[in-house]
Amino acid sequence: MNAMAKVPRHEFVPVEVQPAAYANVPLPIGYGKTISQPFIVAVMTSLLDVGPADSVLEIGTGLGYQAAVLAELAGVVYSVEMIEELARSAKRRLDRQGYGNIRIKVGNGYYGWPEHAPFDKMMVTAAPDLIPPPLIHQLKPGGRMVLPVGLPDAQRLIVADKDANGRLTTRELLQVRFSLLEDPDQPVSRPS
Repeated sequence: MNAMAKVPRHEFVPVEVQPAAYANVPLPIGYGKTISQPFIVAVMTSLLDVGPADSVLEIGTGLGYQAAVLAELAGVVYSVEMIEELARSAKRRLDRQGYGNIRIKVGNGYYGWPEHAPFDKMMVTAAPDLIPPPLIHQLKPGGRMVLPVGLPDAQRLIVADKDANGRLTTRELLQVRFSLLEDPDQPVSRPS
């Protein structure tokens, strides 16, 4: 809650929706994407249990709000955004707020960011059908990942912990609805 209180949420939404920036609802940020409602940001951040020395991977930068919240708690945050325009806007917004411990890259978050792996913690803000193997591989033993998983109408928020031997255990917490994290190896059917 302290980390969220330090981050001016209205600076991470388009000007048209700034009056609603602190309402407990998801808000549109363009490109068919939304910023998660504050309740979900708080739940996911709390579950991740970030420490000041942690290296965190975030998948789905959006306009940078969740990255800023994580940066208040972590040593460094690496964030991957698929939409170049959102990534550029997030970088500008984060720079204006003085966040020097966040790195952003444009790419498909399904693959993580192997050059900076392994990560202590991971937060995924788009839902894959199943936990992507590259993300499991990039999570340190003893690390934790929080993410939505499942098909569009059956997504669950998951906490995945990797033990010292590299074994992953998961807990399902609550039903959620997030944008999809596309698996680049699966064909995507699009309406015509």
